Amino acid sequence: MGKTKLSIAVKALRKEYGLTQEDLAMKSGVGLSFVRSLEQGKQSLRMDKVNLLLDLFNYELIATKKQNNETSKNIS
Repeated sequence: MGKTKLSIAVKALRKEYGLTQEDLAMKSGVGLSFVRSLEQGKQSLRMDKVNLLLDLFNYELIATKKQNNETSKNIS
């Protein structure tokens, strides 16, 4: 698993607030294995759990347009 923008951001926020992975799991209401998977960059995670965790830092997961030069796939 490679690091993702989300995994890097969560780890940085956790460290900024002086939390261990265990602290983050307990305070956000998700499991320790979920926190570890997220920080390791697991590609498939439950969005509701991601948002539970992010809510602790007053963040939320939202859809945004990719920042690359590829054209969108035809959706017709």
